[in-house]
Amino acid sequence: MITLSALNELNRIRHGFFTREGGVSRGPYASLNCGPGSQDDPAAVAENRARCMALLDHPPEALATLYQAHTAEVVVVDTLWPSDRRPTADAMVTSRPGIALGILTADCAPVLLADRHTGVIGAAHAGWKGALGGVLRNTVAAMLDLGARKASIIAAVGPCIGQRSYEVGPEFPKPFLAEDSGNADYFAPAPRPGHFFFDLPGYVSRALSHLGISEVTRVPADTCRDETRFYSYRRGTLRGEPDYGRQLSAIVLER
Repeated sequence: MITLSALNELNRIRHGFFTREGGVSRGPYASLNCGPGSQDDPAAVAENRARCMALLDHPPEALATLYQAHTAEVVVVDTLWPSDRRPTADAMVTSRPGIALGILTADCAPVLLADRHTGVIGAAHAGWKGALGGVLRNTVAAMLDLGARKASIIAAVGPCIGQRSYEVGPEFPKPFLAEDSGNADYFAPAPRPGHFFFDLPGYVSRALSHLGISEVTRVPADTCRDETRFYSYRRGTLRGEPDYGRQLSAIVLER
């Protein structure tokens, strides 16, 4: 489990960016696969999720996860739902103690947020499509609706694919440049003509800053290159593997 000091210093806030290590899954899912949408043994996934929650000192049933679809949809979590009735959305916010907001990723950026004073927390799944589409903006707005203040929000960007692992085609930069010409900073030429390397964590971090979040920190990791610690959709796709594991990132306001 990886934690960041900016969130560790907050009272009553627990969080963790979990790696793929320390679980019971086997084969391509070895070992801490927390994704119920994978083809892994459901019992193994449940045990892995329980192990993550134990590290946060909360029961397995306290964990809320979503059916993530690369949208900008955000849900406010007042009560927990059964794992087989996950709402379709890519971010959650709550002010209720004891509810762990969990995001599943395998290259996309997990973003955990907390208001240092009110205890309002949020968690977002920020792939390029969701980030460009406004999932971070909507998450912050939903936190403000619950009483958070921008000046008090801390954001942490978790392990995701690094720029040198994320090659994109000629058409990919256009919507980013249409949004802001300054987004050219997040594209570097790739060896293939007309292709680029995209800096997802850099883009996500600046998007949060542009929303008025003054304290944004991130985990220096590349999920695609670090096979020992992380699952990676892109790595699996390049190898022709049929499926992949998902790592969990979670944040909870303690009672």
